[in-house]
Amino acid sequence: MEQKITIITVCFNAVDNIATTIENVLSLKRPNIDYIIIDGGSNDGTVDVINKYAEKLKYFISEQDRGIYDAMNKGWKLALDQSFILYLGAGDKILRLPGEDSFNLADVVIGDVEIGAKYVFNGKASFMLKLGNTIHHQAEFVKKSIHIPPPFSLKYPTYADFNFNQKLLKIGAKFKKDNQFLSFALEGGVSQKLNVDEQLQVVKSNYGPLWFVLAYAYLSYKKISEKD
Repeated sequence: MEQKITIITVCFNAVDNIATTIENVLSLKRPNIDYIIIDGGSNDGTVDVINKYAEKLKYFISEQDRGIYDAMNKGWKLALDQSFILYLGAGDKILRLPGEDSFNLADVVIGDVEIGAKYVFNGKASFMLKLGNTIHHQAEFVKKSIHIPPPFSLKYPTYADFNFNQKLLKIGAKFKKDNQFLSFALEGGVSQKLNVDEQLQVVKSNYGPLWFVLAYAYLSYKKISEKD
């Protein structure tokens, strides 16, 4: 029997992109998929678009929230405990799902992400995750049973997903890279807006001052390299 997977979309005023993601998820040729949409109280027609698909959704709500990670926590609570959870933003798509064996062998299944028309982000789960976020949520399935409480800390408005990934690494979650797994993400997501100070706060909180210094050096080098 195939593993249950839950795909969650959180959105706000995304009328131009939400249908793309909904139709992508509904077209995935795989049983045992629950699709949850958490809308932040959109007033631009997004809700009208979502309502056209309402009968095919596991759950849909539109209400004000405290930001993207608050909405993501709401979705996490609603997912079945035995499912693997993935987040897609409005306009994002899953291009190829991972193989079933990956779900059976791991707690966290990761893949690669096409970022707009620019480049492919190669997901990794190595010691480098202690220095910076090497996983994008559009290609990351996490087994809910290894972390039942809502996982995203609202004190990190930009990098709560990075914080969660580090915590998964710390508890010894088993990561598996599936080279078949590929998603697409629109450019300009929350965590694509560089906030070095917050990244370093996350590293220090999870791994202490030594890794803070190493992360500072790594991010400084990365920033200089990107300018060249």
